[in-house]
Amino acid sequence: MVYKKYLNEIVVGGIFLSLIITTIIYGNALVISNPSIRLWNWNNLMLILPLIPLLFLQEKASLPSINTINKKKNGWMSALGVGMIFGVLDLVVVKIIMHPEPYTQMPPFLQPFPYSIFLYSSGALDVELYYRMIPITILLLINQFYFKGKYRNGLIVALAIITSLIEPIQQFPSGALWFVIYATISGIAMNAWQFKSYIQYGFIASLAVRLGHYLVWHILLGVFVELVEL
Repeated sequence: MVYKKYLNEIVVGGIFLSLIITTIIYGNALVISNPSIRLWNWNNLMLILPLIPLLFLQEKASLPSINTINKKKNGWMSALGVGMIFGVLDLVVVKIIMHPEPYTQMPPFLQPFPYSIFLYSSGALDVELYYRMIPITILLLINQFYFKGKYRNGLIVALAIITSLIEPIQQFPSGALWFVIYATISGIAMNAWQFKSYIQYGFIASLAVRLGHYLVWHILLGVFVELVEL
């Protein structure tokens, strides 16, 4: 039965779409009383839609299927933990060392809780779709169908390098030299670990690394600033 074969993909796809729709509706309900919050709109939902068919193509692209993470012990849990470590490092460097004084208003990288849970989880999906899932899946699919997997090892190396550098280059930091060095190395390391997690455990593991980082850096820090500093 096709339904049973792809049950995990159907469930995960439904969860992802529900998350995006909830973020859009929730944000638009909050904006009346809080005009400064960051909003997602229905265009964002359209941008996420390519994720759904790609979920079903992971195995065909010689990648772990969605249910692989359930078969390998601690796949997503270890990925989430690694992401949280990167989040704690950013917290120590940026908040404790560089900005120890209390914020007088919510900085732009934080949002009110619990809306922040939905916004940054949706944002993590968006980033992982375009920085990793699309290039990795498409190129490996092409290799599987046209070259019978002949160039997979070379593609893996190339994709590891490219996907590890895209985000750090696009978000290249400014400021003191030591901070630029830290942020660049940290960004490359986290993205490289996400690629490793993707290849070993699948898309959910790569997403879990980013969710772990966002949990500490965007969500828990936001709760602290909102409840303690403001």
